[in-house]
Amino acid sequence: MRDYRGVSELQDASPAAPGSPAGSSPAAGPAPSGQPFVKPVIAAAAAKRANASVMGMIIALVVSIAAFLPIVLMNPSPKTDGYRPNVNVSATAQNAAGVAGFTPVAADTGDTFRANYARWESGAGSGVPAWEVGYLTPKESFIALVQTRTANPTWLLQQTKNAPVTGTRNAGGRDWELRDTGKGEKSLVLTERGTTVILSGSATLEEFSTLATAVVKSLESNPPTGAGSTTPAPTPGATVSASAATTK
Repeated sequence: MRDYRGVSELQDASPAAPGSPAGSSPAAGPAPSGQPFVKPVIAAAAAKRANASVMGMIIALVVSIAAFLPIVLMNPSPKTDGYRPNVNVSATAQNAAGVAGFTPVAADTGDTFRANYARWESGAGSGVPAWEVGYLTPKESFIALVQTRTANPTWLLQQTKNAPVTGTRNAGGRDWELRDTGKGEKSLVLTERGTTVILSGSATLEEFSTLATAVVKSLESNPPTGAGSTTPAPTPGATVSASAATTK
């Protein structure tokens, strides 16, 4: 006779079907149709720890802001346009006169133009010692002034960025040679009283004329230098009619 007790015990130990009474193994498959899934519930201790971490981050952020806020308030943004050097062009020109061999021009433009540098350049690199002044115009453009008594064609081309002669422009009762690169940069060139003066920059022609007029007044107030300087020397390079410069 066969013994079925072992089979019966194995059947009793098999996993319970879904929906079995409490104490049986949980079902691995999805819940029956029409019955909602059971949402996991975070334990109270775990929820408390999570809230504590978030609160800690918020408190740390507030403390950081509170620490840096006084520093920001004690250092307000500057209300000025920045540092502007106080350049005394006239005094610097007088100091350079002994070395230059002539009295450098010191254009008086009132408060409309601001000089940001004034210096005597020995010409160690170019071979042409020159007086240099930089001017900021009322429209925040820039015009560089260069004056020398030893100008040569190569140096002149370098100073004017190889710009061609496009006409003349009258300023201060003198016809200045106008050279224009066509890219915004332009130059006015004048040879007067034994020196050559070049104004170069990206300013408007009106601003150039204002500064050029002041330069002529300064030249006229200075004593002539060099032999034959009472007669104005011809402006370097070719020139065209004043009407062509007017329509430029």
